[in-house]
Amino acid sequence: MSDVKIEHKVGMTRTEAAKWLADVAKELSGDGTVAFRLAESTVELKVSENVRFEAEVEVDGDRVELELELSWSNARKPPTSAAKNGSAGA
Repeated sequence: MSDVKIEHKVGMTRTEAAKWLADVAKELSGDGTVAFRLAESTVELKVSENVRFEAEVEVDGDRVELELELSWSNARKPPTSAAKNGSAGA
């Protein structure tokens, strides 16, 4: 089970959805800090440099669903042995 999960579903126009996605994309391409409102909360995420991207399309009769998902780890990577020994770039 997740430590935290905030889910928000709202109807909007295609243009509004495009603007929302463009705003998220702009923040991702910046310093990687993404902030947006979901329901009554503002969520701020620090996105790792490397992410896993998944796209899924599901068609069920007249209903089409497009899911876009980014996932990443917040775990800190241990320094490499070269960095620990101070020999990086030598």
